[in-house]
Amino acid sequence: MIEVHQLPALNAALNSVAAGLLVVGHAFVRRGRIDRHRLCMGAALVVSALFLASYVVYHFQAGSVRFTAQGWPRAVYYAILVTHVPLAAAILPLALVTATRGLRNRIAAHVR
Repeated sequence: MIEVHQLPALNAALNSVAAGLLVVGHAFVRRGRIDRHRLCMGAALVVSALFLASYVVYHFQAGSVRFTAQGWPRAVYYAILVTHVPLAAAILPLALVTATRGLRNRIAAHVR
C-alpha cells in the first residue's frame, strides 16, 4: 500500500508520463497517425485524472505544506506558484473541451 509521503513522487511520475504521452501524441498527429494520436491523448487524459486524484488525496491527508526555504529559492518558488495555480485551475476544463471536440470529430475547433 502506498503511503501519503510517497504521493508527491507518484504525482511527479504521473505528470511525467502524461507529458510524454502528449509529446508522442503530438508527433503522431503531425505524421497523420490519427489512430495513435487518439490512443496517446486518451492515455494522457487517464494518467492526468489519476494524477488529479492522487494530488487531491495527498492534500486532503497532508494538508498545506509550508515552503520553508529563504532567499532567492523562496522568490523563485512563489514566482512559479503565482503562474502555476491559475494555469492548473484552467487546464481541467480546457482539456475536457479539447478532448470532447476531438472525440466528436470537430477537428477545426479541436485544433484551435
